[in-house]
Amino acid sequence: MKFYQPTTLKQALKVLANEDDARCLAGGATLVAMMNANLLAPSALVSLSAVKGLAGITRRKNGSVTIGAMTRHQAVADTAALDGGQRLVREAAALIGHPAIRNMGTIGGSISHADPAADYPTALVTANATVTIENSRAKREIDAQNFFTGYLETALEPGDIVVAVSIPAGVAGAGSAYEKFARVQGDFATVSAGVVLALEKGVCRHARIAVGGCAATPIRVAAAEAKLVGSRLQDSAVAAAGVLLAAACDPIDDFRGSSEYRLMILPTILARAVSKARVRAETVS
Repeated sequence: MKFYQPTTLKQALKVLANEDDARCLAGGATLVAMMNANLLAPSALVSLSAVKGLAGITRRKNGSVTIGAMTRHQAVADTAALDGGQRLVREAAALIGHPAIRNMGTIGGSISHADPAADYPTALVTANATVTIENSRAKREIDAQNFFTGYLETALEPGDIVVAVSIPAGVAGAGSAYEKFARVQGDFATVSAGVVLALEKGVCRHARIAVGGCAATPIRVAAAEAKLVGSRLQDSAVAAAGVLLAAACDPIDDFRGSSEYRLMILPTILARAVSKARVRAETVS
């Protein structure tokens, strides 16, 4: 196995263009574990640790926030730049693994792996984030909802590197929350839910919801969000949204829970996220 440690993005992209089975090494939290388990055997590793400009969090004048791909989970969890409708992203980051993992793993590496039970996919889809991708030929941006394409599958093509994630300012006065149920603290989600809400005189005027751990990719259902818009977020409206979301899910049976169990607890996790997001929206509406 070859090992490369480029110092510029251009150098890293050149290696990827020339090595057919190369893998990028970001934090290594997932990749190294998979290699140790003999699940992956890349021909080359391209370390991104010395590449300048891939880490950091920047809040723009328009309220959007850009997170470099090599930014550690703990930095995302600690930032004050993510607020309002963006807050659930740092909330999700704070629930990833344990301190050692959060100080090692990166947002770019995590979303490139695209585990449907991971925390970032659900949060980023809920926040309407955009993923910036670059290769030796061009740079492109893709909505998070379209970035995750299947189980451990993304829109990344050979030679691509995730360079940043951008989160829009979103709706003014919004509150957001991320909730997950896991077997033990630090585990991947059995079920997760992200919610962004905006209120006007107690009535929901905007809702965006995503559910994780219940399909190959995060699930959004426009009709479920519509059940909340125009309501006072009473239990019946939230329950109706949960029914529509559950109908769109296709969970698997695994050691974290059966498909039946996941569908059973989904409404509760959703209700918790809605309740928390509502309280936060009420403080700014």
